[in-house]
Amino acid sequence: MQVGYDSDKRKLLSSLCHGAIFFSTTFLSIGVPIVINLLSDDPVVKSNAKESINFHLNVWFWATIIGVPLGILSWLTFGIGGILFFPVVAFGFALHWGLTIWALLHCLGRPDEPFRYPFIFRLF
Repeated sequence: MQVGYDSDKRKLLSSLCHGAIFFSTTFLSIGVPIVINLLSDDPVVKSNAKESINFHLNVWFWATIIGVPLGILSWLTFGIGGILFFPVVAFGFALHWGLTIWALLHCLGRPDEPFRYPFIFRLF
């Protein structure tokens, strides 16, 4: 027996999973896909939730790896390092937001297919 899933509900939950990263940069934003993953029985929504969790972890990992040394360099050079490396930080934000917007558009356009972020490490 084949089970049908509500396409609108799938779009909403999958979009919430990926869009949660816009809510904040705190641990609150990762809670949305975790809760959706635990409560949903839809395999596409669960896949999108896991992918969103992995993306959150990757964003935090790379922000730490790149941001901490740049913050220290900026502090040591009285802000000059921050100005010099602004393009690196801007590129990181553009990549982070661009990939998230791409995921949202994918979820709204093709709700029956889970989104996969390119170039990320997957723990789940």
